Amino acid sequence: MIVVTGAAGFIASGLVGTLNRLGIEDIVIVDDFAQTRKIKNWETKKYVAKVQRKDFFEWFDANATKIDFIFHLGARTDTTEFNWDVFQHLNFDYTRNIWTRCCDNNIPLIYASSAATYGNGEYGYIDDHNIVSSLKPLNPYGRSKNEFDLWALAQEKQPPFWVGTKFFNVYGPNEYHKGRMASVVLHTFETVKKTGKMQLFRSHNPKFEDGMQLRDFIYVKDVIDILIHMYKTRPTNGLYNVGTGNAESFLELATSTFIAMDKPVNIEFVDMPEDIRDKYQYFTEADTTKLRKTYKLPMHTLREGVADYVKNYLIPNNYL
Repeated sequence: MIVVTGAAGFIASGLVGTLNRLGIEDIVIVDDFAQTRKIKNWETKKYVAKVQRKDFFEWFDANATKIDFIFHLGARTDTTEFNWDVFQHLNFDYTRNIWTRCCDNNIPLIYASSAATYGNGEYGYIDDHNIVSSLKPLNPYGRSKNEFDLWALAQEKQPPFWVGTKFFNVYGPNEYHKGRMASVVLHTFETVKKTGKMQLFRSHNPKFEDGMQLRDFIYVKDVIDILIHMYKTRPTNGLYNVGTGNAESFLELATSTFIAMDKPVNIEFVDMPEDIRDKYQYFTEADTTKLRKTYKLPMHTLREGVADYVKNYLIPNNYL
C-alpha cells in the first residue's frame, strides 16, 4: 500500500485524487482530519484507511510490512508562524521519525522540502547538496525544511530510495483552505469577484518595480505528475528542485487571472505588511537541471495553468 501524509492538504489531496484516477486505491491517508475546512479535499477520495496524524506512528509500527511507499507531504507550511517549537515537532521531528522507520523497514520515501530553504538566493537556487549547509532561510518554516535536508544528507542509514522535493511556488485546486497562505491566483479570483479589482504588494526593494517581484510558479498538476514519475522511476537519491525553471512576476500572475475570468485588468499596489517585509523573497527560479534529467514532460505555462485552474476549478468550485 501507499501512504500519503498531509492527505487533507493542498498537494497531497491532489496526489491522492490523481492516484485514484490511475486506478490506485490501496492508499492510506494521514492528517489531522479534525480540520473541517479541509473535508472536501479528501471526502470523495478512495482509500483503504484513514489515520489521524497523532496516531500515525502507532499505526505504522503495526502495519510496516504492508507499506510499499510513503509520500510524506504533511507539514506546517505557514511562513508567518514564528514559534520554532511548532516546526521542530511537526516538520523536523515528525519527518525524522518517518525516515527512521523507512530505514528500519526498507520502505521508499519521498518527503516535501521547500524552496524556502534558499532564503534570498545568495547561493543560487540549485539543488546541490554541497550548498545546503550554507543556505540561510528567511523564516522558521524554511529553516525547519533546511535543517531536515541537512540531517538526511548526513545519515549513513537511508531508505532504499529517497527524494526530498524542493517545491517552489505551487498554485492550483485544493488550496481553498489555506487562507493567507493560498496562492495569489486564488486571492485574485476571490477579490475580483467581490470588488472587480486586485491589490498587489508594492515593492520595497529598489531593484524591483511594483508587481515585478518574481517567483517560479508551478501548477499543482505538474507537481503531482513529477511526484508520480519519481515514484515509478526511482531516480538517484537526493534533493530535487520542483519548479518550472522560469520566473514570472506577480503582475503577470494576477493579469493572467483577470484574463481567465474574462474581466478587465484592474490592479493597484499597497504596502507590504511589516511583519514579512524583511523576510520577503523578491526572486526565486529553480535550477531544474537535475529534475530534467529524469522528468522530461512539458509543464504548463503560467497562462495555461492559471486558465485551467480558474475555468475548470475556481469558477465551478471543483476539486482535484
